[in-house]
Amino acid sequence: MTDQAPPSTHSLIDDIQGISLGVFLASLGVHLLTTLGLITGQTAGIAVIISYLSGYSFGVVFFLVNLPFYVLAWRRLGRAFTIKSLISVTLLSILTEIIPYGMVFTYLDPLLGAVTFGALTGVALLVLFRHNGSLGGLGVVALLIQDTTGFRAGWVQLIFDLCLFGLAFFLFDPTLVLYSLLGAVVINLIIAINHRRDRYVAT
Repeated sequence: MTDQAPPSTHSLIDDIQGISLGVFLASLGVHLLTTLGLITGQTAGIAVIISYLSGYSFGVVFFLVNLPFYVLAWRRLGRAFTIKSLISVTLLSILTEIIPYGMVFTYLDPLLGAVTFGALTGVALLVLFRHNGSLGGLGVVALLIQDTTGFRAGWVQLIFDLCLFGLAFFLFDPTLVLYSLLGAVVINLIIAINHRRDRYVAT
């Protein structure tokens, strides 16, 4: 039996490139999502729905929706996680405003777009998780509920997403909501299969 390699710590440069890559991939995913008029789950899903209904840009709404969660994140997950998440959300909000000026689709198949969105976003979240960052605050609330009630955080997030998509069926074209569900499935499969501590030893 061989000894397991000791955990390594990401350097500042590691974190900068990792967070930058994660945010960039997520921004491309959001651009595909909003181009098709699709939705997603979690905090980003709230921002997308508000953006569609209000006419305000996703970037502005996403930044504002996340503000209340930073206090919770600071208390529950620490300063480093909160700061990295704030930086990630801010950069995503800015990039989603800029990318549409340089990338315009004359045609985008919704099936391909949903799968591509899911793949890009799933990989983006993996990268951010591995650099102790995130793109939203709902997970913090789920962890707090788990700590206080014992109800699993994963179930909290699943129930929230089911309610969000259920609401979307009444607000938007059901066909687009079904494509959106496909994108969400791709994201969650990527994270469920790849986000494992025993396969990636780092902090």
